Amino acid sequence: MVGYSRLMEAGERDTIARHKSHQSDLINPKIATHHGRVVKTMGDGLLVVFASVVDAVECAAAIQRAMPGREGAVSADRRIEYRVGINLGDIVIDGDDILGDAVNVAARIEAMADVGGVYLSGTAYDHLKQTVDVGYEYLGERQVKNIGKPVRVYRVLLDPEDAGKIIGEDRVTARSVPIKGMAVAALVALVVAGGAVWFWKPWAPAYEPASMANMAFPLPDKPSLAVLPFANLSGDPQQEYIADGFTEDLITNVAQSKDLFVIARNSVFTYKGRAVKIRQIAEELGVRYVAEGSIRPIGDNMRITAQLIDAANGAHVWGKRYDEPISKLFDLQDEISREIAGALLASIGKADLAKASLKRPKDHSAYDKVLHARALFSKASHESTLQARRFAEQAIVVDPGYAPAYAILGDTFSIAYVVQWEGPDALERAYGAALKAVELDPQSSAAYSLLGRVFLRRRQYDDAVASHRKSIALNPNRAESYAFLADTLTFMGQADEAIDAVRTAMRLDPFFQPLFDMYLGRAHYFSTQYDKAASQLRTCAVRAPKFRACYTFLAPTYAELGNQAEAQRTVEALLAIAPEFSISKSVRKHLPFIPSAMQFYVSGLRKAGVPE
Repeated sequence: MVGYSRLMEAGERDTIARHKSHQSDLINPKIATHHGRVVKTMGDGLLVVFASVVDAVECAAAIQRAMPGREGAVSADRRIEYRVGINLGDIVIDGDDILGDAVNVAARIEAMADVGGVYLSGTAYDHLKQTVDVGYEYLGERQVKNIGKPVRVYRVLLDPEDAGKIIGEDRVTARSVPIKGMAVAALVALVVAGGAVWFWKPWAPAYEPASMANMAFPLPDKPSLAVLPFANLSGDPQQEYIADGFTEDLITNVAQSKDLFVIARNSVFTYKGRAVKIRQIAEELGVRYVAEGSIRPIGDNMRITAQLIDAANGAHVWGKRYDEPISKLFDLQDEISREIAGALLASIGKADLAKASLKRPKDHSAYDKVLHARALFSKASHESTLQARRFAEQAIVVDPGYAPAYAILGDTFSIAYVVQWEGPDALERAYGAALKAVELDPQSSAAYSLLGRVFLRRRQYDDAVASHRKSIALNPNRAESYAFLADTLTFMGQADEAIDAVRTAMRLDPFFQPLFDMYLGRAHYFSTQYDKAASQLRTCAVRAPKFRACYTFLAPTYAELGNQAEAQRTVEALLAIAPEFSISKSVRKHLPFIPSAMQFYVSGLRKAGVPE
């Protein structure tokens, strides 16, 4: 805990005095009124036992509702605000100590709570026997430290207008809790042990700290951040694309700051739907800070919560809840991204603030259609790509001036050309869409990235490199931009620079796709580092057994190493996947190598025995 020791070291004795005053003339009387008993004081926190959950909730609500009035005249940076966590379960009082999982769960729930808020375990919620003048919002199951099973968590809604509301109730779980029989036995044991546990500790670490020694990568020399997928609390799986799209745009906003290091969408989305500790996430991604939140559409409004955690010490850095009309969604994206950046940086340049705002549509339905298109495009099949294209085209009909719609439309044509689903006309359609996206939004990193890929396929090499570098300048944390720059440089025969670029992409996206393995292996091949190339391309083939590009570069790599047997086996594996593959049709005609690089590559393919 930090509490008094931090305040005294900082010389904030007036803050300590106010805290003691709150405890003596507000908190302790409220506890007594609601039949509570303080069983342990811990610096700036209290552990309190009540005879019932109702008493605990009523007491917590009374205290939290009174605090803003008591601290209203104090500046925000010196204001005292508390968090409360409530749980129901067996406890053991051992002298001056209090033990049991009930205490641990209450502590972990308190750590999750908003500043100024009250959180409640599912167990406590299920045993509320009478109405309290509050509402409840179900937040889903959370994995907590030292507790084997996930814990259901509710937020207590303190606004009097929310009294009686139950938002997103976990009805299936709630119905499964016995009301008689087993519940009575539990309550008897509870009365003997002490009742409901009410845990209140405002400044304690919220999560188990990450270990710097266990970081998968050295921490960058700037604040490092992972924005986890926002949870969809609508109860409707069909609404997942909204939460995912909000997260993706939030990442894009924050990532535009050159003073932050931000992990790519691809890596953070591997944690979607998984109960993984903040400590583990920080260690696996090699970051110090983790942001998370939830989003719930409620009619024409949205409730969004967000918080920022310092994984190095397990403490909350910032947190807030927003209840706004859907029409203000983009304002919320901007505000949350700036709040996060502001919490991590002592100052943010005006230029960074200005560009940390995505192009907005005139009609919200255009944005909704773009979110659908992105979700479908990420599935990477021919059918889903065509479906994504239709949504992008519909978005353009709704709002002809919406740049992201042209960018995702261009993506569908570009990939169709690259993987040879469609012919040269697709490339020209991609080119037109890319130019339009850049024209409509000159600050779009994604639009310049698309333009760079199209320029490469048109063999406009200098324009391709310039576009990718512009994309990186607009968003220095966009992993794909570094990867596509590496791809372009390799086709141009500049393999050493390509290696550096793809390694940067891999650090920004630690759980990178097999495509990055191929890019790095191919760059090593053209730099004649054949051992490194073989290792990376074998990994590519293992991770993506049907990705033919892994084999098209692994086969000549083995040939250059003098391992003709493996080269032949790799060619056989390639032809099993793509029987039509040949040097004339699949390489010379389609791959945009400069002449010298093409000659070098074709020589290796022939050594490996690839058909002419």
